[in-house]
Amino acid sequence: MTTPMPPELTEAMRRVGELLDAGNFAGAHEELRAIVAAHPDFVEGVRLLAGTTQALGDATTAEQLLHRALALDPNWVPTLTTLGELLLATGRGAEAEPYLKRAAQGPPPYARAALLLARYYNDTRRPVDALAIATPVVLAGRADPELVAQHVGALVSLGRVQEAVAGYRQIAARLPGNQAAAHGLALALNLTGEHAEAERIALHALGGASRSPALLNTYARSLIAQGTGADRAEAALRESLKLEPRLIEAHNALAQLIWVRTGDLAQATEVLDETLRIFGNDEALWAAKAAILQGAGDARGAYACLEPWAARPRAPPTLLVRAGLAALDFEPAAAVALAERALRLSPGSPTARTLLAAGRLGIGEPAAALAECATLLGASPDDQYLIALQTTAWRMLGDERYQRLCDYRNLVVPQPLEPPPPWKDLASFLTDLRASLNRLHDPQGHALLFQSLRNGTETTQDLTRSTDPAIRGLFTAFVAPIRHYLGKIGQGTDPLRRRNNGRWRFNGAWSVRLHRAGFHANHTHPRGWISSACYLELPDVMSAGDSDQGVLTFGEPGIRTTPPLAAQYSVRPQVGMLVLFPSYFWHGTVPFDSGQPRLTVAFDAVPG
Repeated sequence: MTTPMPPELTEAMRRVGELLDAGNFAGAHEELRAIVAAHPDFVEGVRLLAGTTQALGDATTAEQLLHRALALDPNWVPTLTTLGELLLATGRGAEAEPYLKRAAQGPPPYARAALLLARYYNDTRRPVDALAIATPVVLAGRADPELVAQHVGALVSLGRVQEAVAGYRQIAARLPGNQAAAHGLALALNLTGEHAEAERIALHALGGASRSPALLNTYARSLIAQGTGADRAEAALRESLKLEPRLIEAHNALAQLIWVRTGDLAQATEVLDETLRIFGNDEALWAAKAAILQGAGDARGAYACLEPWAARPRAPPTLLVRAGLAALDFEPAAAVALAERALRLSPGSPTARTLLAAGRLGIGEPAAALAECATLLGASPDDQYLIALQTTAWRMLGDERYQRLCDYRNLVVPQPLEPPPPWKDLASFLTDLRASLNRLHDPQGHALLFQSLRNGTETTQDLTRSTDPAIRGLFTAFVAPIRHYLGKIGQGTDPLRRRNNGRWRFNGAWSVRLHRAGFHANHTHPRGWISSACYLELPDVMSAGDSDQGVLTFGEPGIRTTPPLAAQYSVRPQVGMLVLFPSYFWHGTVPFDSGQPRLTVAFDAVPG
């Protein structure tokens, strides 16, 4: 039988709880020091003191306190979980696993430990292990929305998205009113593009007595993906962040919404900045702000945001990588140093190793970059960004394999569109299509965060699921050119041809409308296979044969290299033209000077 706490200790712990809820870690720390001094055997007091010590930047002392708490009670699952979380944060995943497994298995099983383990397994590309730890908790109805998200993410990584939808339909039917189950179903539906049903499921679940912050975020994302209900989405995200101020996904989505509407970074990060004034020691929140700044094109601002945190001797590897990604844009040597530090802490981190490979190209070490790419491609052979890094290294080394994989003349294939039924001619079809697409673009909007376009707008919904007749007709018109492309490239052993089984499916589609000075920065499509650009409306200046305004270019990397590498091939767009090419090709566009828009549709295709 548990001994009840004396009244004075109960009152002291109540004050600690209020301070922690308010983000006042320093105040909670002082209260806990006094509690532990008066009650040295109070294991929960020691554990919470370790937590505030870590939050205030002293991970070493925090770890010592957690081991002290374990000595007091080796089976107290909150201590096992907190120690595992600290070890994960400092890049010591192998040490964290046994503690978290003990906590996840209980007794009683601790869902927080299962969440941390599942996230760790997904982050290190071990989705089978993530499923093994999350599935029992999910099936028992004890998972929170965050664990459900990791469970769905693992299924997606294994190519089992439809299984996720079917499974969560069953769980939601068995557990009516369970917001986590509804969250899992809505998440899975969003991933399969069934955003309207995801909206309905989430909205129904939110009608209960309590409102889950994660479910509010997923509900908002279903609205955003449909390109409608921006005001409702913003209200849901703001409510989500009132309930859980440190929910990174909601901060990202809210910043995106406000940025697209205003183009003002200060407004976009206003809620996040307010949160940072309360939770100023939360490194994940600072990393989120840095990502938003970089997503808006301010890499130096992103780096300045994280530089003080990255300078700490025990900065976590995830923060080091985020700082390195910002540095990669303007100081690749700093990116290399940060990646190396992250890998010393977390040798199995693919994101740190990818950063290191890109940074090596930036400082003129292509042979070293190739070695990193070989390791990464062994685990993820179809990652198009990794293939782009590999081919860039070959180009820098003069390796003939570059010419084979980047045979622009034969692998970049422009083709004219044919009008789909019931349209009799291309001109009338394009007139109707332009009208349908222009309705989806906000004439006052701004470019999305984290995208390649500059000075323009991009649709947010997956156009392959549109019910508009002209847009549906466009994807019908794409079928014959894609089949022709697959026949032209044939089969082989290289990263493009070895996946060519003659079958394919669309994997996302969007429209971009650029205006004056608009362009695409050079980029790849990491999760694609075959990528595209279809030209529907072009400014008159692009028809001048002596100008390169608005042309599509290939071969210039979207990262810094030493020496710099220029584009090697270009295509002059024409209205009604579809261009197909491998997703690992670096590609971008040249800015144009005209008040007339440049309207395109693009998609990725992957093997069926």
